[in-house]
Amino acid sequence: MRNHYLRFLLFLICTLVYNSVIGQTPVSLTDYQLRMEKDVLIFNAPGVNGTATINISGNDDPVSLNFINGQATFPYPVDQKGKLLLLTHQNNAGKKQYKMVHVAKKSNGTHRVRHIPMWLSVVPPLIAILLALVFKEVVVSLFIGIWAGAFVAGGLRIESLYYFVVSIFEVVEKYVVKALADSSHISIIVFSLMIGGMVAIISRNGGMAGVVQSLSRYAKDAKSTQFITWLLGVAIFFDDYANTLIVGNTMRSVTDKFKISREKLAYIVDSTAAPVSAIAFITTWIGAELSYIADATATLQGFDAGMTPYALFVSSLRYSFYPILTLIFILILIFTRRDYGPMLKAENRARTTGQVSSARNEDEDEPDMEDLSPVKGAPLKWYNAAIPVFVVILLTIFGLIDTGIASVYGELTSLENPVIPASESWGAVWPLMYHLSGEDASFFMRVGKLIGSSDSYVALLWASFGGLLVAILLTVGQKIMKLVDTMHNMTVGFKTMLPALIILTLAWSLAITTEELHTATYITNLLQDSLSPYWMPAIIFVLAAFIAFSTGSSWSTMAILYPIAIPTTWAICQTQGIDPDISMEILLNVIATVLAASVVGDHCSPISDTTILSSLASDCNHIDHVRTQLPYALTVGTTSLIAGSLATFFGGGILICLLLLVVSVVILFGIVRRFGKVAG
Repeated sequence: MRNHYLRFLLFLICTLVYNSVIGQTPVSLTDYQLRMEKDVLIFNAPGVNGTATINISGNDDPVSLNFINGQATFPYPVDQKGKLLLLTHQNNAGKKQYKMVHVAKKSNGTHRVRHIPMWLSVVPPLIAILLALVFKEVVVSLFIGIWAGAFVAGGLRIESLYYFVVSIFEVVEKYVVKALADSSHISIIVFSLMIGGMVAIISRNGGMAGVVQSLSRYAKDAKSTQFITWLLGVAIFFDDYANTLIVGNTMRSVTDKFKISREKLAYIVDSTAAPVSAIAFITTWIGAELSYIADATATLQGFDAGMTPYALFVSSLRYSFYPILTLIFILILIFTRRDYGPMLKAENRARTTGQVSSARNEDEDEPDMEDLSPVKGAPLKWYNAAIPVFVVILLTIFGLIDTGIASVYGELTSLENPVIPASESWGAVWPLMYHLSGEDASFFMRVGKLIGSSDSYVALLWASFGGLLVAILLTVGQKIMKLVDTMHNMTVGFKTMLPALIILTLAWSLAITTEELHTATYITNLLQDSLSPYWMPAIIFVLAAFIAFSTGSSWSTMAILYPIAIPTTWAICQTQGIDPDISMEILLNVIATVLAASVVGDHCSPISDTTILSSLASDCNHIDHVRTQLPYALTVGTTSLIAGSLATFFGGGILICLLLLVVSVVILFGIVRRFGKVAG
């Protein structure tokens, strides 16, 4: 199998070389030839007039060029490094066509224009993913993937050793620095570090050991321990990052006691975090989801559902098979005590040898975390761990509400007919929210709007700092450790988070290359011409899962696909004269499918941020987590794909969806009974 992977990689490398040296095909925008002459883009078609859109790497907004008599002025200077352009043109049939070109100035003052085949945009993430799965080493694999992306974005300039070497340095100089310059990324890093510091302190002060002792009354064996882990994952539904780090770090000591593999812990943590956050009514995801749905449905001709975006979201949940089935599938695994595939091997290792974490090879143990056992004489009091964790949860909720109120205040004052609350206080803003969510909006719809408008990163920073501060005060106040020792252990906790944060940073850097190369645009354009509206949920499912797998981000997948999938589905239904009620059910199915399939791809991808954080929180080797989770995600994903497709063919509706959900659960139970075995 490894030889097949290596042959495929060799083929990709040869193709890159061919396209950079030999395959310098003419650059065309539909039927026209394009060349660069000084600073003017020229069509080789006399008398051509019209508008073409150019997306320039590093610029947020596309640039529209007006061509008069076959030429238009290029608005940006081009140096020897050059610029990557995505030219967009709408043909006579109304379909967008794309051409990617790299324009650079030569030393003699002329310009070099090179066609970059758009299929190369999928090469960087595929190289990173394949190398990671083959060699089980993530950092180098991600680095090579980013390098491949920098090389393609730089114009495939293998004929120049200078630019070939420069593309290596750009991995750090351009992509890593840009990933770290993002405020949301820095927020996640700081949040993770402070959670790591808090966990180290509450481990050393005996609090975590006290939690283990307390939970042991309920977690009496491997089955009950896994169920408690699942229950905590479902309970912390408001944010997937908070869910992952809190549950993984809290339950790790308990699952170790009952010889549950770190791979199984990471799977339960990962597969309760995003699925719950994706379908819960009040989460940090809801704001983005509602804005995408609102923007997309606002453009639909003849669409008058009489429902708000929130109501559309809630109605679509009956088609959210993957998140629901994933939560049920975990319970099936827990209560049948069966596993299969790589997870079975991991569980057998943990049960028979007590080795909960894998070894990289037979002669080398997996590097352990720092010593986080209780200090000598530490009292094993559960509340020394529980109080900081509860502070994190409560401050997260408080932060979401507080930042949400501030955001809603801004929205009210910027309405066409401004509404000015008496103050920015909760009591003044809350009663006026009906101006945004509608007169008939229920309490939960208003809360959903409020949380959706919040700044989750600010809330998480408040929460993690509050939890860390409380842990320090409890430890020093009870004289369990001196202040200097407490601060030392906090920095040890920071250190334990660094390996995963390095992987996370490189994954973000790779995501920047896929954005720069318009990977999602290529994939979407390639597959969006699917025909029958009844097949749209299935096609959107595959497309969303592949984009999320390639980019490692369910959020970016939703942002890309919602504006395309919703109007396309509605337009096809209208064109083919589908009954309005059936059209609405197909549309609801597509809305749910984009979200659900994004989570599928996210679970399968080794470059996903939540997958990386799950490995971090569970102290599990990242590639081992991906390998053991992949068969389970694909099993549930395939079942969900079939159920979602059949739902539209049977006319949709709540009863059909419930019936298909029950049948899917029976099928998953049968798969576990047929292929699963009891570990140990």
